[in-house]
Amino acid sequence: MATKPNRELTTFPNPQPERDYTLHIRIPEFTCLCPKTGQPDFATLHIDYVPDQHCVELKSLKQYIWSYRDEGAFHEAVTNHILSDLVNALAPRFARLTAEFNVRGGIYTTVVAEHRQAGWQPAPPVHLP
Repeated sequence: MATKPNRELTTFPNPQPERDYTLHIRIPEFTCLCPKTGQPDFATLHIDYVPDQHCVELKSLKQYIWSYRDEGAFHEAVTNHILSDLVNALAPRFARLTAEFNVRGGIYTTVVAEHRQAGWQPAPPVHLP
């Protein structure tokens, strides 16, 4: 197998750093382990970010997400840890990670964590007819 799980997030220069634009990344196959039972937890991750000087390279993101497969983590902790790692690697203007965990014991869990660069304000929304 040529690729392996890896916690290193690789970046590349933002091709349009003068413009605010949003990247939406959907990862439907996130898995980690329940720290209490050791059973697998499954989630869909939604990453939304406004890049500043760097964008995340998707192969490295895939390997990074893969690295959680055998790790025990509470939903709240793993969501915030992933967001922190993305913020540390990218220094984005804005980032939001929404983690939608599948049902466990009749309970669905969604965790939303956000980061805003100091002083950054989003442009007002444009409403078209």
